[in-house]
Amino acid sequence: MRDTFATNLRRLRHERGISQDDLAYEAEISRSYLSQIEKGKFNVSLKIIGKLADVFGVEPAEFFRRAGRKR
Repeated sequence: MRDTFATNLRRLRHERGISQDDLAYEAEISRSYLSQIEKGKFNVSLKIIGKLADVFGVEPAEFFRRAGRKR
């Protein structure tokens, strides 16, 4: 599940052309922490998931969708 989250986080960030620095700033987390999340090194709290979802304007479930699944 951690890999799915990390993959979708990177995908959303790249699709929107947002740098790690900018995303970290908007989500009020450190860039190094965000980098580790994107590498799948850390589990993420619900609070952080909510902050990231707010920045992207998506539902938190978007981070957990497997590739190729319809919404």
